[in-house]
Amino acid sequence: MGLEVIDEAFVQAPEHRPKLTITEAEGIPLIDLSGGLTDDELVTEIGKACKQWGFFQVVNHGVPAEKRRRIEAAAREFFALLSEEKKKVRRNEVRVLGYYDTEHTKNVRDWKEVFDFSVEDPVLVPRNDGDGVQKWFNQWPDKPADLREACEEYVKEVQKLCEKLMGLIALSLGLPANRFNGFFIDQTSFVRLNHYPPCPIPHLALGVGRHKDAGALTVLAQDDVGGLEVKRKTDGEWIRVKPTPNAFIINVGDIIQVWSNERYESVEHRVMVNSERERFSIPFFLNPAHYTMVKPLEELTDEQNPAKYRAYNWGKFFTTRKGSNFRKLNVENIQIHHFRVSE
Repeated sequence: MGLEVIDEAFVQAPEHRPKLTITEAEGIPLIDLSGGLTDDELVTEIGKACKQWGFFQVVNHGVPAEKRRRIEAAAREFFALLSEEKKKVRRNEVRVLGYYDTEHTKNVRDWKEVFDFSVEDPVLVPRNDGDGVQKWFNQWPDKPADLREACEEYVKEVQKLCEKLMGLIALSLGLPANRFNGFFIDQTSFVRLNHYPPCPIPHLALGVGRHKDAGALTVLAQDDVGGLEVKRKTDGEWIRVKPTPNAFIINVGDIIQVWSNERYESVEHRVMVNSERERFSIPFFLNPAHYTMVKPLEELTDEQNPAKYRAYNWGKFFTTRKGSNFRKLNVENIQIHHFRVSE
């Protein structure tokens, strides 16, 4: 990513530019998953964090530190390669997984480069013409030689954590722990390796512009540089999430907002960049099968609390969103509020 000439595509509109004063979040809950809380207390803490913040951090989560260090080292090695080497696995509108450095969020280019791979390989999604399904295959680079193995080992461990967290979230909603399991049998989950180079205009650009995650749950590993900001629900203030060693940052996605009929809400977040230090992060996006019809769960709706959303097909939603990452649109990207039932 060239730093000499600043492309206007990176520049945020004035109202969305980052503030240079940082408010660090003491308030984002830090939850110890195996540290002395009773099962009931843990469920209560998770429910409170989902309701009040939509974000929380977990420690003692069961993901071996060595697996995380290995994927982080492989990611650093990959992004340090020459551009032409990385572009051998460049993604496009046909090969949707792989390397990319011109992603847009809310129609503004992000100051980052990424490498995407799906948890299932191949992953099944609807065809663009709406007739049947297509297969998306992972593209693995020749270098670094251990990137694929590091990624696949890491994914196995994070999937276990996702299952545990979804069980706790289900219990916090008064549902059986396994209530969500069936949605993920043919999951469309994917992992992204993010690299945010130093940016000469950190007051004008963002690593990722403000957005909500479209899937069910996001499990984020970030380095010690920091930059993730969350929009606090109580006052709309942007709050910096302070890196906690070996913790994962968890956030509720739009699908949980719909499933829970807004008992829990996904929250806007963004990534700041800085002019001195590069930053790396690895989000795991937990997504259901492409054929899932996302709608409020019957157990959480009744006459007093009717469904707030019409059902929508996850696969079509997902592929539409994925396509918009490649180009600037003249219209708003598809969002869950397009399926909200008017009061």
